[in-house]
Amino acid sequence: MSKTIVHTDNAPAAIGTYSQAVTTQSSKTTYLSGQIPLLPKSMTLVTDSFAAQAHQVFKNLAAVAQAAGGNLGCLVKLTIYLTDLSEFQTVNEVMAEYFEAPYPARAAIQVSALPKGANIEVDAIMIHE
Repeated sequence: MSKTIVHTDNAPAAIGTYSQAVTTQSSKTTYLSGQIPLLPKSMTLVTDSFAAQAHQVFKNLAAVAQAAGGNLGCLVKLTIYLTDLSEFQTVNEVMAEYFEAPYPARAAIQVSALPKGANIEVDAIMIHE
């Protein structure tokens, strides 16, 4: 299998043993690693509010998608990890600012903790030309 590693300075650098995204050349599928609300330049966590964290996550995903040759409209599957599932409605409100119908498939899962103390993490699968 032929694969390309995607990296951009416009999204947070990997903080572990993973790539920001990996594209398979045969199917033009890109797997975007989970993004938490880190500011790319300072690598500090956005802490203003849950909504601010969610916005930063989608900005980070958009930057990685763009670096891979796509955009948020190319995402076909999202997995959203939340430390508090009661923030689900806020996620819907924030997502409405970044996505248009038809929306990607999605799952939302409550977890006990996320890296760096984040309250949200989102990973994605993108299909593009």
